[in-house]
Amino acid sequence: MAGQRITILGSGFGALSAVRELRARGCQEEITLISPRAELHYLPGTIWIPSGLRTREQLIVPLAPFFARMKVQHLAAEVTGLSPDGRSVQTTAGEVANDALVIATGGRFIKKLPGIEHAITPCEGIAAAEKIRDRLRAMQGGTIAVGFAGNPKEPTAVRGGPMFEFLFGIDAQLRREGRREQFELVFFNPSKEPGARLGAKAVAHLLAEMARRNVTTHLGHKMVRFEADKVVTEGGEFAADLILFMPGMTGNAWFDQTTLPRSPGGLLQADAQCRVPGFEHVYVVGDSGSFPGPDWMPKQAHMADLQAAAAAQNLIDGLAGRPQTAGFKAELACIIDALGTGTLVWRTEQRNLLLPPLRLMHWAKRGFEGRYLGRYR
Repeated sequence: MAGQRITILGSGFGALSAVRELRARGCQEEITLISPRAELHYLPGTIWIPSGLRTREQLIVPLAPFFARMKVQHLAAEVTGLSPDGRSVQTTAGEVANDALVIATGGRFIKKLPGIEHAITPCEGIAAAEKIRDRLRAMQGGTIAVGFAGNPKEPTAVRGGPMFEFLFGIDAQLRREGRREQFELVFFNPSKEPGARLGAKAVAHLLAEMARRNVTTHLGHKMVRFEADKVVTEGGEFAADLILFMPGMTGNAWFDQTTLPRSPGGLLQADAQCRVPGFEHVYVVGDSGSFPGPDWMPKQAHMADLQAAAAAQNLIDGLAGRPQTAGFKAELACIIDALGTGTLVWRTEQRNLLLPPLRLMHWAKRGFEGRYLGRYR
């Protein structure tokens, strides 16, 4: 396998885990990683930006030292396409040839809802969380609406967990500031059971927590549109001075310039070994892919890490001409943080565990962040 060229697309959780997993398995091949910037933006920490617990600088990790340690060449470019055989990646900095390819460029939020420009999508990045922080500081009172929706054609392409964290975090923040009574918080979702992928216990807990915190709910009605000062659904409308909304996800725009097979929801088709069917030595991990598994299988960093480990092993075996048998387990693991406490939710195909809010879990989430980012600093 000497002299083989491996190309990895993206610099998020899945892409960086693929680098680590390849090197940990003794892969000495040349690795080129293509992404716009040599930085990791730790988006799980953006939930703490509105309260001031985190700043932009704390959540951006320059990757040059990590790339040097891992002997990775970084190409600062946008991916624009892929040759029909998968062996050449087209980018804004020219073509890059490969003998094996890992696609980990994340997902793209579906921005088709009329008036969506009136809403802030928190997981779009650090700037979105800063915008929420600044809007909250400027508001004297009013209604804050927080909600999310999915991709009807791709049940797993939804990211609801952070929206519960923004909701509970903003509630806790306003209470700390002594001005919660000036605000109404409304949670909205087209499902009557928001967060169902976390499990039935979690849904009951989340709704009870909203009631305890005096959060109004507007559930079970399909979204129609946003206006500058309101949310409109098929089941009525309500005023909103600040709207936080996470739409469902689909595939990256550059996928349209390729012949890669797509799922009904627009993601890249993947098999249980993270391979893209019909493309030799092409793998996908994380939010970019549509994988076989239970309909609750999450789009989260932990799942991307598990997929990256399987893809790395299969890539090494594939280039060596060995059978590619490594799979990944479906596992949902998250701490729903509320600024001072956290609720642990863990789900596998065998078990579904929920631990009620504990201060320890808030600190565990902060500790995990430090350990995770330590790998890349």
